[in-house]
Amino acid sequence: MNQTLPSTFVTTINPSLAPKLMKDLQEQGFTLSTPLHTFFSAKKKGVSCTLYTSGKLMVQGKEMRPFIEFYLEPSILQTFSYTYQEVATADTTGLDLTARIGIDESGKGDFFGPLCVAGVYAEGDTIAKLKQIGVRDSKTLTPPMIAKLAQKIREICSYQIVKINPLKYNELIVQFANLNKLLAWGHATAIEQLTGKTGCTRVIIDQFANEHVVLTALKRKKLSLDITQRHRGEEDLVVAAASILARSTFVESLEQLEKEYGMKLPKGASQQTIAAGKRFVASYGQENLKHVAKLHFKTLDAITGKAQQ
Repeated sequence: MNQTLPSTFVTTINPSLAPKLMKDLQEQGFTLSTPLHTFFSAKKKGVSCTLYTSGKLMVQGKEMRPFIEFYLEPSILQTFSYTYQEVATADTTGLDLTARIGIDESGKGDFFGPLCVAGVYAEGDTIAKLKQIGVRDSKTLTPPMIAKLAQKIREICSYQIVKINPLKYNELIVQFANLNKLLAWGHATAIEQLTGKTGCTRVIIDQFANEHVVLTALKRKKLSLDITQRHRGEEDLVVAAASILARSTFVESLEQLEKEYGMKLPKGASQQTIAAGKRFVASYGQENLKHVAKLHFKTLDAITGKAQQ
């Protein structure tokens, strides 16, 4: 059962961060004043933030949780001591601490960017540590949280990532002629490499297709394992850790493509994605889409105008 979080959050920061805080808060619509013994006191509806000259930072108000979770912790504090104080003291009684590998993927539904499959191995105290640092399904986390947690997971767990960049993806999807078979190959590859490193044969997968698809891919690699495939696999802590690594790798890779081509490449396959695809084609030509996008998506037809022909 979740605890009721405190109505006031107090921490200490380096006073040199005061100018950045003031600038950011003004941009977020806070009204600033300078009471005695403070660098500033900032207020807007539902939340107030005061930085004292001692370096003490105090946040209060009904709306302080999203302010702390989405701005203060990832941008200023670089820790999640408030957001995860419930899990930091969580009782691990009943937690499955047996050694296992968790597997998950990211990028399957994104037109732009790679397909990323991640595997994480953990056991005993390491699994308890995953719970303590706040690991959960990556879909419930903000991008800054994913980045920070991914860094911690890499520090405490053995892991393996299979990243299939768009150019290679477009070759493989033709070869496999089926997305689920390609995904199964990625899963089997990550499992093979991580099993080789750790010796662990118990594997939990966030199920994405009929069970035989992955089992066939593993059979080709001559792997004999204790495989569990289940929907909502991220409810398992080790699978959740894998989901975080997969998403972090996808986001980092997409950002790298954006830098390389100097334009925004939206996630998913929305109207924004189609508009970005048209801009890309106008700048770099349709023949270069294979370097940034998954060309078997129907999104391609909307970008090239084929759907209207």
